[in-house]
Amino acid sequence: MAATKDSYAIISLGGKQYRVREGERLLVDRLKTDEGKTFNPDVLFLGGDGDGTLSPQTQVTVKVVGHVLGDKIRIGKRRPKSGYRKQTGFRASLSQIEIQSIGGTAKRSTAATTPAAQKETAAPKPKAETPAPRSAAAAPAAPAPASPPRGYEDFTVADIAEKSKRWKVEQLEAALKFEKKNANRKGALSALESALAAKQEKN
Repeated sequence: MAATKDSYAIISLGGKQYRVREGERLLVDRLKTDEGKTFNPDVLFLGGDGDGTLSPQTQVTVKVVGHVLGDKIRIGKRRPKSGYRKQTGFRASLSQIEIQSIGGTAKRSTAATTPAAQKETAAPKPKAETPAPRSAAAAPAAPAPASPPRGYEDFTVADIAEKSKRWKVEQLEAALKFEKKNANRKGALSALESALAAKQEKN
């Protein structure tokens, strides 16, 4: 979405979000950028003319006008029946910024695409020159070792007694091996052994 005169942006500064327009000035928490210098904050949203874009590739240019102190806040402390009274103050450290422009492509988008494009062009060359993948593809794949059913570690003894009747022989053997090695629950062992014996009788 192209930036227009009615465009506004939501930027992130110091963990806070601000809705800004071009030429607007506002006070934010103290920034590390020196006075008179510009920077480009993260743009979270770009809107205007009844349209909006989330996480746009748009650049917002912000100028630090100056570093100021906020209004003084008076803090009073008092302890009843003791005569203790104390008054202190606090002034927040703030920075005044000006939104110079909203628009243009963010630099981070071009920097992110350049290494990716280089990797894509460089990737096919070693594949064409080395014959190793052909021999690996021609070799027959070794059968994967049998493993217990998914989520077996979280099953209770009641779950195992109910579900083991529907498991395959390989799964039962793998579950029995896992149970003996890790949990060693008597109820689970007996349920698995009876289910395995029933499967072997049918075969």
